[in-house]
Amino acid sequence: MDETVRRDWEIIHFENNDASTKDETIATEFPLTIMVNGTEFATMVCSPVNIQALLVGFLASEGVIRAYSEITSMDIDMEFGFAYIEIGRPLDSLEADHSKRFIGSCCGKSRQFYLKNDVKTAKTVMSKQIISARQCYDLMEKLHHASTHFKETGGVHNAALCCGNDILSIHTDIGRHNALDKIYGDILMNEISLKDKWIVFSGRVSSEVLLKISKIGIGILVSKSAPTDLALNLANDLGITVIGFVRDRKMNVYTHPQRIAEVKNTKQSQLSF
Repeated sequence: MDETVRRDWEIIHFENNDASTKDETIATEFPLTIMVNGTEFATMVCSPVNIQALLVGFLASEGVIRAYSEITSMDIDMEFGFAYIEIGRPLDSLEADHSKRFIGSCCGKSRQFYLKNDVKTAKTVMSKQIISARQCYDLMEKLHHASTHFKETGGVHNAALCCGNDILSIHTDIGRHNALDKIYGDILMNEISLKDKWIVFSGRVSSEVLLKISKIGIGILVSKSAPTDLALNLANDLGITVIGFVRDRKMNVYTHPQRIAEVKNTKQSQLSF
């Protein structure tokens, strides 16, 4: 067992009125404080794996960096939960808006993305990529089968970077936004072209998740779960195709259906397969 991601916890388990003692596998939650150029920037809670990718993706999504090369040094202290990062320029007023902000692992308002930073870092996506409904079904199944940590704990989210019929990488975290930051960091660190890439995701599509996808520059998001209305309004504005409820060979296309091969009438904004 990878103790950094999950651990055993002794519980009292009930079936009807019968109680028994057993070990339950639970997800690990790890607080991490980020220091940038010696200044406390933010504290997040995350799954303590792929931390470097998480930090790179997070700083990029916050507008602190645009490329991995802008980071001159990175020292991660896993014992005390600190990451010391140096970038090749001083923090300006943009980053000051984020100073000492607490970022929770829970979904929604714990991360304050309704800031002027979003206006500067969100991207309108012009991708002309086309995928099929079958690709959505097949890769969602592949993600499910590969999600061993979720099967063991039920307490993590998974995000996969996909190309065609293949999953290129999978990242796991207790925070769905963290899983996407790890994908973003992976892209930047390995200089991965986004021309024919899309993301398959296990979590609900909130406005925060949609903004993450926009900042990465991905045009297609396929999720097992539901979207919110604000996320869909943003997706319409930013040119992102949102597909939800991909389960049992069914799915809903909510925005920009022109990227789905089976869709003939691109004027429709919601379709069910």
